[in-house]
Amino acid sequence: MGLLNKLGIAIGGHAPREGARTLPKGSNGSNGHTGAVEVGAHREPEMQETTRVSNGLREFLWNLEGLGRGTLLDLGPAWQTTLNFFIERGFRVTSDDILHSWAEFQSQELANKKAELTAEEHAKRTPEALAKKFLEENLPYPAGSFDALLLWDSLDYLEPELVKQLVGHLTEMLRPGGVVLGLFHSKKPEGFQRYRVTDTNTLQVLSSKPILPAHKPLQNREIQELFGRFRTMKSFVGRDQLRESLFIK
Repeated sequence: MGLLNKLGIAIGGHAPREGARTLPKGSNGSNGHTGAVEVGAHREPEMQETTRVSNGLREFLWNLEGLGRGTLLDLGPAWQTTLNFFIERGFRVTSDDILHSWAEFQSQELANKKAELTAEEHAKRTPEALAKKFLEENLPYPAGSFDALLLWDSLDYLEPELVKQLVGHLTEMLRPGGVVLGLFHSKKPEGFQRYRVTDTNTLQVLSSKPILPAHKPLQNREIQELFGRFRTMKSFVGRDQLRESLFIK
């Protein structure tokens, strides 16, 4: 997948996947973003910004203290503020915007669907097969590649079969003791939001043009089943109908 269609960044020496772009520390594009960020046409410069206190982020960072030069995967856009925050703490950061990638994957598959396919090719287009293909192409990282993962609210916008396979895939990518920070809406969100880290317990929330429609919110039982292989789960419920959940492998 070309750089214009897929944004991935590895910083600080972590081996990037094929097609990812490595930037030197402190490399900036215009408006304070990294050079690779400027390539992506999906970024919305007119985003409205608010902030929220994040107990989940504070707990996430507390569990990473003393790790040294850890590795972190951010499944949201490659915000310079978030990158700098973790780089300054010794992390090697890789960014893969999972929602943007899935939207592009679906568009490509829709184009393929209109083409003439054999019966065997049609048989391979089940939701399970497409989810597996997407993960193999977009998150081809070996087992145990990362110490930490920023999942954000991605699961609220992905199809159930992909959610199931994605969580299993991410679990394998995390090392023992690895930590995941996820956000979950208690009801369908009224707007689409992105998140970036500003300090140890504050997230900047940016209202943006929707990339994908939200699905039915996951219930606590469903979340527990998805992350059943994790030894610790902890949640923080906010007044904005957004739950922050911490998972430790």
